[in-house]
Amino acid sequence: METSNFMSLDSSLLDLASLPQVLGEGGLFAFSGWDGETCASSDFAATWGAERLSLLIHTPLRRKLLIPLDDEARLRFATGDACLFEGDAGETKLVFAAWHTIIGVYSSAEECRLLEENGEESGVVREDGCQISCDKRKGDAVVVLATGSRFALAFGNSVEEACRRAREGVKLDVNGAIQERLRIHTLVPRLASDRRTELLHKCVSVMKVNTLGPEGAHKRFWSTPDRVPHKDMWLWDTVFHSLAMNRLSPLIAWECLASMLDSQRSDGMLPHQVSVQGRRSAITQPPVMAWGIWQNYMHHQQEALLEEALPRLESYLLWNLKHRDLNGNGLLEWDIEGDVNCRSGESGMDNSSRFDEACKLDAVDFNVFMVQDMAAAASICRELGHAEKALVWEQSALKMEKEILETLWDDEDGFFYDRRFDGSFSKVLAVSGFVPLLLDGIREDQIDRLVKWMKDERHFQTQYPLPSLAISEPTWSTDMWRGPVWINLNYLIILGLRKHKRYEEADFLSERTIELVQTYYEQYGVTFEYYDSADGRPPIACDRKGPRQLPYDIRQKYDSIRDYHWTAALTACLLWPASQ
Repeated sequence: METSNFMSLDSSLLDLASLPQVLGEGGLFAFSGWDGETCASSDFAATWGAERLSLLIHTPLRRKLLIPLDDEARLRFATGDACLFEGDAGETKLVFAAWHTIIGVYSSAEECRLLEENGEESGVVREDGCQISCDKRKGDAVVVLATGSRFALAFGNSVEEACRRAREGVKLDVNGAIQERLRIHTLVPRLASDRRTELLHKCVSVMKVNTLGPEGAHKRFWSTPDRVPHKDMWLWDTVFHSLAMNRLSPLIAWECLASMLDSQRSDGMLPHQVSVQGRRSAITQPPVMAWGIWQNYMHHQQEALLEEALPRLESYLLWNLKHRDLNGNGLLEWDIEGDVNCRSGESGMDNSSRFDEACKLDAVDFNVFMVQDMAAAASICRELGHAEKALVWEQSALKMEKEILETLWDDEDGFFYDRRFDGSFSKVLAVSGFVPLLLDGIREDQIDRLVKWMKDERHFQTQYPLPSLAISEPTWSTDMWRGPVWINLNYLIILGLRKHKRYEEADFLSERTIELVQTYYEQYGVTFEYYDSADGRPPIACDRKGPRQLPYDIRQKYDSIRDYHWTAALTACLLWPASQ
């Protein structure tokens, strides 16, 4: 029996007790581009199943792996690509050795079993010691080979390829592979609280598993919101992911941002979604790319990368100014769709009550993001010595900022609202109304009144603030952007509060946000896409574009998605010591 030996990982840099110690259904298990080649087009990624211990393989023909585990076995750690259980009978270990192969050791006398998704074995053939599942339609195969206490599960485009990989896999060093998978965790600082340290390691694990290597249309590193079900690269998600990746590898963060820029159309438009196969969506997303590139530069300080990015960033900003101001008043509007469950996918707030009227609106958040991005473009220009260009972007940002603060501010209510083309306010109390805190020029009296809204228990001071929609709104619910807390908006508002020296409010919101993610990580073992702001329901029971469905099946109905990347990344940003 192999025993654990991770001595090559300096114990002063990594305490295994700090690693994630909760394993939950739907948690991701896959190979990361951080460690080598990935193959997103194969769909060979897994999530933990409801049974202990099982994996659901998300190939087009889904398979299930059951690993025998003694009842008394205790989880020592579980990351997105490695796990270890300890028990009286010995250890059970699983680790990704390559994108196509999982290897492991188990202590039970029973054998690993490869099953169909429904738990049946009828589609699994046994041959030469291998359990073989072949997708007759696609031609790919998944094979399990066990020799003694060792096993390997391998994917291949043919039975022969999968069998070869499995036979090679059972000969590999399990402990050595685990050492390599855990190496990223030596970069994670120890915090004052053991709970918070474990949460930070969980966040890094989620970040890692959702970071992929060059493939297909993506010629560099790229990131995804989640390996299952979103799979593709998304615009503003990529920026949020990069903010935390800057702490671990600024150059991987840069490549992820650059991969998004590589998808730009010839007219300057950046699509909101891009697949490995090169499919690009017809809408964009919140313009935060220049801001993300500038934040990334703060960590790598390589001017050549700014030079590469600048013309693309300028082209994208100009595209927004040209194509998203239908009424020509200098304020931009999101694209509005016919889908009642997703009126504005472009806004990133798909089904927000803001868009229930299904009409174009001068949008608070769109314009604030544009101001921030134009200001970032100006900073990039100045850094590169392009003073005249910098002045143009600074003036454009100031002009739009003035319009936001004067035109989208309702002095009667003391809140920022979207505005209809007839000049009337769309008085929906949404979290977007706090986004102007990011603006340099917002007045103190405006900040005071926004903070008053934040602290009002009738509206935004929920059990876990900030709700995406005030609880006083008649359409408030637990459905995505119609009430739940989203970590990306909380993070931006925390930045805005800190910008204006409202440290007490910023620290309160930061702590409540961290505690929210921590509470449900400890209960379910994952970071969720969004959370019930009233805390009346756990995330697994929240609605998503309609009521939840049971049993949980991510292919039939998405709920609050698990091991969601920007939740992990931005929680990591809040946890990471400012001095490091």
